[in-house]
Amino acid sequence: MTSLYLASGSPRRRELLTQIGVPFSTVSAAIDETPLVNEPATAYVERLAREKARAGYKHVMVSSPDDAFCVLGADTAVVLDGQILGKPVDEADALAMLMALSGREHEVLTAIALIDATRCETRVVRSAVRFRNISTQEAARYWASGEPLDKAGGYAIQGLGAVFVSGLEGSYSAVVGLPVCETAELLGHFGIPCWQTHSVR
Repeated sequence: MTSLYLASGSPRRRELLTQIGVPFSTVSAAIDETPLVNEPATAYVERLAREKARAGYKHVMVSSPDDAFCVLGADTAVVLDGQILGKPVDEADALAMLMALSGREHEVLTAIALIDATRCETRVVRSAVRFRNISTQEAARYWASGEPLDKAGGYAIQGLGAVFVSGLEGSYSAVVGLPVCETAELLGHFGIPCWQTHSVR
């Protein structure tokens, strides 16, 4: 059986991969996440997912050069009016993001990349998320919770930030960080089945 490595430190991605019954190990894949000049958001997330997978692959090759394995990389971006909203650098940045998202619809793009010794395949999943109106007091209270600090766009749909979401078109798991339907399909192309750790009747 081909071994799978997840090139991510995200606990949300680990949980989602575990949810579909796929055994895996994690591997470090630190890369420069700075967008290129005039780089479209879709190209940005796809490039980062691919670079994370490649960085993870190189890391595993050093310790297990003779083993058959794949590395999965992923990246998520919140996009508003064509602009990528990254992780907030401070409270003012987070509040500005939340107020910009307030009462509007934005895009969440999540890319996945799977690499082995001979190929690298990618998928990009686009979802639309609608926010209700948010008051400045609510935004400040949400920041005080600590949740927005390391989240793209300054919120977590799977956490306290769920109260802001009035609608979603697309993949909930992709907004969280890993589109499980597309991930399962991609893993299947590389001979890695789902439900390995669950009894399916």
